[in-house]
Amino acid sequence: MKGLSFFSSMVLFLLCISFMTETEAGLRNGDGVYIVYMGSASSAANAYRAQILINTMFKRRANDIVHTYKHGFTGFAARLTAEEAKVIAKKPGVVSVFPDPNYQLHTTHSWDFLKYQTAVKIDSGPPSSPASDGSYDTIIGLLDTGIWPESESFTDKDMGPVPSRWKGTCMEAKDFNSSNCNRKIIGARFYKSPEDDSEYFTTRDVIGHGTHTSSTAAGSAVENASYYGVASGTAKGGSPNARIAMYKVCNPGGCAGSSILAAFDDAIADGVDVLSLSLGAPSYARIELNTDPIAIGAFHAVEQGILVVCSAGNDGPSDGTVVNTAPWIMTVAANTIDRDLESDVVLGGNKVIKGEGIHFGNVSKSPVYPLIHGKSAKSADASEGSARTCDYGSLDQEKVKGKIVLCENFDGSSYASSARDEVKSKGGIGCIFVDDKTRAVASGYGTFPTTVIDSKEAAEIFSYINSTKDPVATILPTVTVEKFTPAPSVAYFSSRGPSSITRSILKPDITAPGVAILAAWTGKDTSISLEGKPPSQFNVISGTSMAAPHVTAVASLIKSLHPTWGPSAIRSAIMTTATQTNNDKGLITTETGATATPYDTGAGELSTTASMQPGLVYETTATDYLNFLCYYGYNISTIKTISKSVPANFTCPADSKLDLISTMNYPSIGISGYKGNENKTVSRTVTNVGGDGVAVYTVSVETPPGFSIQVTPEKLQFTKDGEKLTYQVTASAADAVSLKKDVFGALTWSNAKYKVRSPIVISSETSTTN
Repeated sequence: MKGLSFFSSMVLFLLCISFMTETEAGLRNGDGVYIVYMGSASSAANAYRAQILINTMFKRRANDIVHTYKHGFTGFAARLTAEEAKVIAKKPGVVSVFPDPNYQLHTTHSWDFLKYQTAVKIDSGPPSSPASDGSYDTIIGLLDTGIWPESESFTDKDMGPVPSRWKGTCMEAKDFNSSNCNRKIIGARFYKSPEDDSEYFTTRDVIGHGTHTSSTAAGSAVENASYYGVASGTAKGGSPNARIAMYKVCNPGGCAGSSILAAFDDAIADGVDVLSLSLGAPSYARIELNTDPIAIGAFHAVEQGILVVCSAGNDGPSDGTVVNTAPWIMTVAANTIDRDLESDVVLGGNKVIKGEGIHFGNVSKSPVYPLIHGKSAKSADASEGSARTCDYGSLDQEKVKGKIVLCENFDGSSYASSARDEVKSKGGIGCIFVDDKTRAVASGYGTFPTTVIDSKEAAEIFSYINSTKDPVATILPTVTVEKFTPAPSVAYFSSRGPSSITRSILKPDITAPGVAILAAWTGKDTSISLEGKPPSQFNVISGTSMAAPHVTAVASLIKSLHPTWGPSAIRSAIMTTATQTNNDKGLITTETGATATPYDTGAGELSTTASMQPGLVYETTATDYLNFLCYYGYNISTIKTISKSVPANFTCPADSKLDLISTMNYPSIGISGYKGNENKTVSRTVTNVGGDGVAVYTVSVETPPGFSIQVTPEKLQFTKDGEKLTYQVTASAADAVSLKKDVFGALTWSNAKYKVRSPIVISSETSTTN
């Protein structure tokens, strides 16, 4: 009870008596698992209140406690009735009580492409860097599905001893012992979700996702890696010298929020440098910050100096679908790379139609198989629409047997894998699936010949079918096409901005490779195996899940070069050095070919070299985050409970409102609530980290349509490293009319050595995103 007065102790004792009286008639079997969040762990009062609740309520119900949180924040997860949850929510020191949510994984060559794409290349590290030789060992923590330690990607050959600051552990289980950890995998924890079977009480990966993300971020180089010959090359992590700590929070049923919070709590105590999460809530959930385990855990991790990188979600391409958008989280969208996994269609007369997909079908390379449209192969009781999409049970076996079937996603809700299954079940030889949306994302179809084409390519096939008495075709085996153009483009599935929290913070922050990424996999997954061949040790999959560890790796490299930099400086370095062009020297586009906006890509595509030396950084301070909570509507009492970093004299600004979130010192600039007849001014502060001491930067502006942007001053003159200078940005409309749609621009501070770019987005209360 250190730090508590006798009076405070008596109050808490009376609280216990009151709680017991209010809940003694409650049901003891509980209505479900609830998370009780009680703010910062640095407060003795918070910790004491949590312990009182646990001791009094669960004295005879110890098995109802699922997790306790005590390192980075305070609280617990337990089986409660709805009435008990309501009672606890009213108690002093309780920030929120909410049902344990179930989150999902964000999955549906890359490093060489990123290096090739980099617009700015700098040969040597800044002389001021205390660890420019990379001597600081970074530790990457991943909250995921576990890890397959026997993979070659996790060898610790030539790695030095485990950093002495590491305080984590290697939890043992029936199929995972301490020897499975090494100097690469230095930590392994798993969390028992209340609904999980005991077979999942292990850090061993039974899904593959965590093995894939871990090896993408920090895997050792493995030569001649491929998925049965597809996407062959050297599989390597972006930060191969980094250490890995796996926190298994996900199983086939999903990722329990209570486990996610437990992993954050442990990771903070263990001593990780960067945390990577490729999972989240569905976009439609619109979860509040104080009931989102990822937002809560990330807030406290960032307070402890840990950068948190999260995937943006796979609910694109609809607007407003981005998740993991708290301003203390780095949110990552997904793009394609310059490698295409091509499976072409050959028509009679040897006309070739380009397609996309991974299959290992053993069919003739000559067009000898009859070709039929799904509509023409309709079963008697099926609708024409279901036959066009080749829905389950929609095709007639006699009409399909021995043929290649052309199926269409004309309603936007069908999938090539489902069409393949229907064609295969009716004796077909192959499936050609028409889908503009998924055309650029190669999926795996096993040994059944399947490929995806777009509607323009399909028009040629329809023309051929309609003009030929006996149309024939074949589907060629998958080939890997390198130096594919244009790349990158935004993946169709990548969730888009604006953020549902506020338009004053641009989300996503950055985009990175997330399509057809080759990385390590579990060693015994027969579901991806080819008949007669051993399971592949590598797999090719897509998702913003795959994009996040690319950013995590670069963040790890930056931390190794600049170990004193905090999370916001690292985020700034990544965002302000991002690229906006593709390998055709044009602007990055979306899946439709339209020019991408910051709602698609954030600041642009990740750069692996320029980000190491950004010149200037935007440091988002603890006060920025506290002010954000004020602007978002939290009162000072709640904020003091949540944060360990509240200065004694801190108060919420008197005019706190959502629009003021624009004033946070964030690397991008979001101006919301624009009324059309006003000037809006925000300020930003940059820190000189260029390493040259004296430095002069001048500003250039890409002006949003219909606006004028004034930057004051137009020149920043630094006299030493570490110096901070502030500038103002004033936006005014050219005409005093309502803003009908959100508009975009950018400003760049540059000198002979560095370019530091910040995207700008301006929106009104009534403007739309397109």
